[in-house]
Amino acid sequence: MRASNPENRGMQPRSIRDADGAEAEILGRLTDFEGRRVLEVGCGDGRLTWLYAPRAAYVLGVDSDEELIAEARRATPADVADRVEFRAAKAETLDVPPPRFDIAFLSWSL
Repeated sequence: MRASNPENRGMQPRSIRDADGAEAEILGRLTDFEGRRVLEVGCGDGRLTWLYAPRAAYVLGVDSDEELIAEARRATPADVADRVEFRAAKAETLDVPPPRFDIAFLSWSL
C-alpha cells in the first residue's frame, strides 16, 4: 500500500497486519484452498499468501511492485517453497492460461 497523501510522499509503505485474524477467517469462509491451484493478484509481500499456501497445491502470486515480490520471495517458508511462486508482473500482462487455476483472487489491487 502506498501513501497517497502528499505529506507522506517518499515514505516507505507501512505493512498492514491482521492482528485479530479476520482475514484468515474470511478467506477460510469464502473458499477451500485444500489442494487447489491459486492465482493471487496483488500479493505484495505475501502477507495473505501465507494464510492459505500450506493447504494449496500451487500458488502463483503476482504484483507489479518488484520490491514487494523480492520481500515475498525472501519470506517464503521452506515448507511451501516448492509450490509457491512469485512474479513481478501486472495482471493484465500476465501470460498464464486461465484453466491453470482453480481459484483467482485480488487483494489490495484496485
